[in-house]
Amino acid sequence: MNLPNYFLADLPPEATLSPAMISEACQTLKRNREQYLANRSTQSLVNFLSELAENWLEPEFLFRKFALENAKAIGFSRATLERGLNSFFKQLTRENFNALLIQEFGDAKRLDQICATTIEEKFSRAAIARAPEFQVHICAGNIPNPTLTSIIFGLLLRSAQFAKCASGSSFLPRLFAHSIYDADAKLGACLEIAEWRGGNHDLENVLFAEADCVTATGNDETLDKIRKHLPLKTKFLGYGHRLSFGFVSAEVLYGSRGKKIVAAAVDDIVAWNQLGCLSPHVIYVELGGEIAPEHFSQLLAEELEKREANEPRGEISTEESAAIAHRRGIYEVRAAHSPELTQHFCSKDSTAWTVIFEADARFQTSCLNRFIYVKPVANLKTALENADAVRGKVSTVGIAAPEEKISEIPLQLARWGATRICPLGQMQNPPLSWRHDGRSALGDFITWTGLELNRE
Repeated sequence: MNLPNYFLADLPPEATLSPAMISEACQTLKRNREQYLANRSTQSLVNFLSELAENWLEPEFLFRKFALENAKAIGFSRATLERGLNSFFKQLTRENFNALLIQEFGDAKRLDQICATTIEEKFSRAAIARAPEFQVHICAGNIPNPTLTSIIFGLLLRSAQFAKCASGSSFLPRLFAHSIYDADAKLGACLEIAEWRGGNHDLENVLFAEADCVTATGNDETLDKIRKHLPLKTKFLGYGHRLSFGFVSAEVLYGSRGKKIVAAAVDDIVAWNQLGCLSPHVIYVELGGEIAPEHFSQLLAEELEKREANEPRGEISTEESAAIAHRRGIYEVRAAHSPELTQHFCSKDSTAWTVIFEADARFQTSCLNRFIYVKPVANLKTALENADAVRGKVSTVGIAAPEEKISEIPLQLARWGATRICPLGQMQNPPLSWRHDGRSALGDFITWTGLELNRE
C-alpha cells in the first residue's frame, strides 16, 4: 500500500522540516477548518467517526490490513496490535459518543447551539460550549491510543489539529489520518501529522505560537519543559507519567473463578505489552483465599506462557532486554537464598515474560514488557499503605472482588486517590467517556458562553 504525501510525516526520512514549513502548515489547517469543519454538526461528526471505527474493525479494511502487516514497525507483534486495535475501535460507537457528549456538556447539541438542560430551564439559563479552533498535540511514543484519542476528540470538537509524534512513532497515527482523508478529504485536510525528536525549539516555537491549545503526554519533566515554552495565551493540557496496579480479594480466589481472574490479569499484562499508564506494575493478592499468592504467581506464569504461544510479545530493544535480564538476575539470587520470601518465574531462553512473587509488599515499578510483580497483603488497607510512595501518581486500579465488596473497595480506593477503578482484565480498555487522570474528557478544552433568559 503506497500512501500519498498528504502529511509532513509522509515525507522521506531525509527530508528536513523548517520553521517556514510548520508555519505554512498551521495557516493551511486554520483555513481548512474554517471552510470544511467549523460548520459541521456534532452529529455528522459522530456518524463519521463511528462509521470509520466500524471500517477499522473489518478484517479486509485496507488501512487495518496495512497496519497489521507492519506491526513490527509499530513496535508490537501482529496479535498484540490486532487485540489493541479491536479494543480501541469497539469503543467508538454512536451510543458511546453521545453518552460522552451528554456526560461532558449535559446535552449532545451543546457544541452546535445554545441550549439548556432541564435544571437550567428551571432557572432560566442556557449555554453553548466553544472549543479551541487550533489544537497542537505533543504525543508520546509508547502506545498509539492516546494519540488516536486526541485526534478523534479534536475532530469531535471541530478543531484543526497538528499532531507532533515522538521520533519513530508516527506510523499508526499517520495511517489513521490517511484513513480519515480517504473517507472525507475535507476533514483530512484539517489534520496534520509530523514527526521529529522533541526539543527542536526552532520548530516547536513556531508551532506553539500558532496554537490555541496544546496537549502533551509524557513524563513530568517533558511537560514542564513544554509549559515553559508556551505563550501565556495558550491553553495547556498535560498528561504526566502515571502508574497502575491490581488488587485481588481473597473471597474470589478459588477453583475456576480464580483461574478466570488469572486470565483476566494476563489480559492486562499483555495488552500493548504493558507499556501504557493503565498497565499493572504490581498485583496485590489478599491472603486467606483458597489460592495462595504464591500459587497465584505460578498460575500467572503458566497463563503467560500459554499466551506467548498465540499472542507473542514481539521484539524489544537491546536496552529493554538487558534491563529485564538484570532485574531477573537480582530476583533469581534472592529466590535461591530465601524461597519463602521470593519466587521467580520466567520464559526460557527469552525475556518474553516474567513473574516475581515477593513477600515484601512495597510497591515496585516493573520493567514492563510483560514483567509483573505479585505481592501478598492482609487486606486492601495494607496494599494501599505499601503503595503510598506512588500515591497521587496512580491512574487505574484493576480489582477482582465479590459483589458484596464492590461498593466498599472502590470507595476506599477513591478516598486514597485512585482516579479510575475497573474490573481486572479491563485496565487497558477504558471507556470512551473515561475521565483521564480524573479530569473531564472534553471539558478541559471548553470555554462556556452562558445565556441568562428573561425570567418574567
